[in-house]
Amino acid sequence: MTAGLYLKNMNGVIGAISSKSDAHRALIAASLADKPCRLILNSTSNDIKAACSCLESAGAVIENDGMDIIVSPIKKASGRAVFDCGESGNTIRFLMPVAAALGIDSVFTGSGRLPERPQTPLLKALSENGASVSPDGEFPIKISGKLKSGIFTLPGNVSSQFVTGLLFALPLLDGDSEIRLIPPVESKPYINMTISTLKKFGIEVKENGNSYFVKGCQKYISPDELKIDGDWSNGAFFVVFGALSDITVNGLYPSSVQGDKAVCEIVKRMGADVTIGESSVRIKKNSLRGIDINASDIPDLVPVISALAVFAAGTTRIYNASRLRLKESDRLKTVTELIKTAGGDITETSDGLIIKGGKKLKDEFTVSSFNDHRLVMAAAVLSFDSKVTVTDFKAINKTYPSFKDDVTKLGGICNVINDR
Repeated sequence: MTAGLYLKNMNGVIGAISSKSDAHRALIAASLADKPCRLILNSTSNDIKAACSCLESAGAVIENDGMDIIVSPIKKASGRAVFDCGESGNTIRFLMPVAAALGIDSVFTGSGRLPERPQTPLLKALSENGASVSPDGEFPIKISGKLKSGIFTLPGNVSSQFVTGLLFALPLLDGDSEIRLIPPVESKPYINMTISTLKKFGIEVKENGNSYFVKGCQKYISPDELKIDGDWSNGAFFVVFGALSDITVNGLYPSSVQGDKAVCEIVKRMGADVTIGESSVRIKKNSLRGIDINASDIPDLVPVISALAVFAAGTTRIYNASRLRLKESDRLKTVTELIKTAGGDITETSDGLIIKGGKKLKDEFTVSSFNDHRLVMAAAVLSFDSKVTVTDFKAINKTYPSFKDDVTKLGGICNVINDR
C-alpha cells in the first residue's frame, strides 16, 4: 500500500486510541485468571490480534463485543500448540515464559523482522530453569518441558519484554523466584507497566533495585472489567505534530505509568506550549530549539521526535538508543535515511542520532516505511512542510489501523494511491 501525505493544515481535537502495551498485558493476565474479564477498548491492531490468536492457541476463549474483548481464561493447558506471533515482539517474548510455566509443548513462529530479533537472553534463562528450548538462532522457536522456580538472570539493556514475560510466568510456579537484571537497566517504565497490570489482577511483585522477587503459587484474580489506558506511544505523534500546529489529544492521562508520556516534557523543552489536563493534553506551536535527549527509557519516541527536530533551530542529540537497531527496522539507520531523503541534516552515531534543524526540506519526496509503523508516523511529521509519498504504508496497521482516518479528521491529507 502506498499513500500520499500532506498534513500542513492538520489541527484540532482527537481522541487517543487504546494502548497496545496496556492491552497486551491485560490480555495475558486475564487469560491466566480465575474468571472471565471484559477489556474495554476503543481500537485494536494487528499486534493485539496476534496476541489474541496466540492466547486462543493456549486454550483461552476470546470474544469480541464491539471493540471490547471478553477473555475467558485458560482452563487447562496441555498438549502442543503453535503460536503465530505475526510481527509482534511483545507477543513472542511475553508468551514464551508463560507457555513454559504452563508446560505447553510450544512452537513460536512469526513474520517480518521478528525471526531476526534477539531472543537468546530469554531462552537461556528459560533453559537454565527447566525448560527445553531450540538451539540458539533457530526459528521457529520450540519450547517444551516445565519451567521451574529459581533465579533468572538477564541483561537489563536488551529488552524489557523479557522481564515482562517472566513476571507473568513466575507467579504460576510452585516455588519463589527472583529476576536479576545486569545493569544498565533500560525501558524500566515498561516493566512498571507490567507490575501495575499484575497488581490489578492480585499478583504481588517486590522490587529491590535491579531485582524482582516473585512468590510462587499466586492466583490471578480477575476484575469483572478493565478499561485499557489511552496510548501515549501512538498519541505521541499528535503531541509532536501539535508542536508545529495546535492539537488537543483527549484520553491521555498524565497519571499513566506509560513511559512515553515523557513526550510532553520533551516537546516542552524544545519550546512548544504544552497544557496538561486530567485526561488530555494540548500542544501549540512556538519557536522550537534543539535539545539533548536520553532515549534509554523512551525508544519508541525517537522516530517522531527526530522528525520534529528537523524543524527546530540548532542541534538535537539523541543518545542511549542503540536498542533501536533491533526493532521492526534498524531505526537509527532508517530514520537517518528518511530525514536525508527529505533533505534534512542528520548524522547516525553508534547509539543515536544528531539532527541539525532549520534546513528547508524538499517540496516532495518518496520514502519507504521499511515495514515499520513508527517510520510511517515520522514521515507524517515531515509532511508538515512537504508532500510525502510513503510506500509500505500498511505497516501502520501493526498498532494504528485508524491512523489515516484520524489525520483526515483533523484536516490532513492522506490519500491511498494503491492498495496492493
